[in-house]
Amino acid sequence: MTKPSLPRLIPLWLLIFLQAGISASSLVVEILAGRMIAPYVGMSLYTWTSIIAVVLAGFSAGHWWGGRIAGLQTGRALRFTGWTMIAAACTTAAATVFLRAVASPVLETLQHPLAAITALSTLAFFLPSLFAGVPAPVLTVAAMRNNDQSERALGAMFAAGAIGAIAGTLLAGFVFVPWLGSVATLFVIAVVYLIAAGVCFWLGGASRREFITSVSGISIVSLIGISAFGLPPVCDRESSYYCIRTVAVSDNSQDPINLMIVDHLAHGISARDAPRVMFTEHAAMLDALPRMRMGRTDFTSFHIGGGSYSVPRAWADRGISGITIAEIDAEVTAMAVNRFWFDPKTASVLHGDARLALRNNAQRFDVIVGDAFTDIAVPEHLVTLEFFTLVSDRLASGGVFAMNLLDNMDRLDALAAVVATLRKVFPSVEVWTVGNPPRPGERRVFVLLASAKDSPVSTIETAAPDVTRFQVLETGFVDTILQRKNAQILTDDHAPLSYLMGLDPVIN
Repeated sequence: MTKPSLPRLIPLWLLIFLQAGISASSLVVEILAGRMIAPYVGMSLYTWTSIIAVVLAGFSAGHWWGGRIAGLQTGRALRFTGWTMIAAACTTAAATVFLRAVASPVLETLQHPLAAITALSTLAFFLPSLFAGVPAPVLTVAAMRNNDQSERALGAMFAAGAIGAIAGTLLAGFVFVPWLGSVATLFVIAVVYLIAAGVCFWLGGASRREFITSVSGISIVSLIGISAFGLPPVCDRESSYYCIRTVAVSDNSQDPINLMIVDHLAHGISARDAPRVMFTEHAAMLDALPRMRMGRTDFTSFHIGGGSYSVPRAWADRGISGITIAEIDAEVTAMAVNRFWFDPKTASVLHGDARLALRNNAQRFDVIVGDAFTDIAVPEHLVTLEFFTLVSDRLASGGVFAMNLLDNMDRLDALAAVVATLRKVFPSVEVWTVGNPPRPGERRVFVLLASAKDSPVSTIETAAPDVTRFQVLETGFVDTILQRKNAQILTDDHAPLSYLMGLDPVIN
């Protein structure tokens, strides 16, 4: 058996390149973790907080382990690191398969969203982060041992890790996810880890037997990759923002009705042959209440969020023109056109952030509709005092702002905060909801109407899809809620709406 041998001098540039490559790859996996978990638990502040915490915990444990390994003779330490890179490749390639296997049992067992998010993050991405964290201290010590100016080598290795992390973050967001998708990207990263393992074996003077044995890692990664690519796709379209799916909810193929799911939430339902029928309470109110307030069809509107485009499609079918829609994801629009029968010629669609689109559009609208409030994924920059002031500036005389909101009837902290903030801008703020008594623990949909004056009616009936009665809450009752909750004003500086909404067992 050939004895392991170590080259007398390891080129510093090669160690720097290796450090940067591994660091970049590990950050790609971290960004992908959020994208891959979103179809099961959504994308929110809580999702990213849990993912970052789990990945950093993995890196920390890996760095500690790597520091122990770095104390060995350099060649042996590098060879040991090669094996951890093979483990990193295998666990990274397996993340897709493993996440699919454990998601349902975890979500059925853990009803609390934060617990479910943390568990999924840990089960799927702790080990890849752990193994990817090992090389940094080993490579850094090797660089210092093989360089007369060890302090400069130390700085260079730290810089390489940081630059690699930056590059990985940018590559994940702008290249890998949009172009390759999650499964293919994880396989690419696994291959990078295998290459890193080979370099570590070579630098460590691995024996021929060790090289041959390491080929088993390549075989395992290949088999895992094949099985991952063979799984049915979670998304119909995986965009830079969302995992988008369409589910047929009608048994009659001659009368199709489709449901759009964005990440893990139902985002809208549309019927091909009944564009005016709304299938959810919030869509029914966002459709009917502004029309009730306008009392005519010759009004202009700006819609924050497109989703399934159910409301704009219904309004266009009624002959309402002058519709402008701000939808951040072009793939959502494409899905609405292809599978939800939205005609893009009936509206002006702006692909970008709604706040920027509204700020950059000097037109005044009769109606502004806010339909971007979903579950624990709250676009907090769209519920602040500054944003509501912008909305007021863009409303024509006699115009109305309608936005949906979801809150737990046992708390109503989020409702109180949004209403209090709207009242700082608008003379009249009405809270509409379904006309049924609340149930304990119920998460209820509300639509807030903000304008210069109150509505002429306090109840309406509309299809949702069955005829449903909606009513406005009495002002005195709303005042009592605001006083009891000591409602805070939401600003760009501080808008903790996700915290105010709490964490209910709503993931499904």
